[in-house]
Amino acid sequence: MTDAEIASFKQDVNVVAKKIKTLTTDFVQYKHLDFLSKDIETSGKMVFKEPALLQWQYKKPYNYSITFKNGKILINDEGKKSAVDIGNSKIFARINKLIVGSVSGNMFDDKEFTISYFKLKGQNLAKFVPKDATLKKYIKQIELTFDKEEATVVQVKLLESSEDYTRIVLKNKVINAKIDDSVFSN
Repeated sequence: MTDAEIASFKQDVNVVAKKIKTLTTDFVQYKHLDFLSKDIETSGKMVFKEPALLQWQYKKPYNYSITFKNGKILINDEGKKSAVDIGNSKIFARINKLIVGSVSGNMFDDKEFTISYFKLKGQNLAKFVPKDATLKKYIKQIELTFDKEEATVVQVKLLESSEDYTRIVLKNKVINAKIDDSVFSN
């Protein structure tokens, strides 16, 4: 993208991101492991409520949820519940900020990444490379694909330091519907 196209794209995304108070979307997640011939496919629903309530509910092939709430990560694995305090881990805190930013599309001014921009057919792509060595151990690059018309994220791809990656495709988005806080209980 040219500088003018980047500025216009960032402005469009930020305008839309500021309007998003809640977001519910179905997702399909593809986990690519280099040693497997076929990607591992899971699916479910993701729910976001500003400023930082986020839940990933996996429905197939198993029931599993991860909720980011009040500085904690709440996990429910087929009824077995646990919690991790994000405050005890800087890396968890950064990953949480990154995930919330990628869902809302509001992460372009982050000084922690080198960002490059590309045009695709009907979409825009932003590639984020972490500047921090510790974060780079976990994440080599994050690719966010945006619908050109809606200026919202339609795909998130996390490339790990190996050749493995996770690709999450978002579909059936519902923006600004009423979401009760009880949704985010473990």
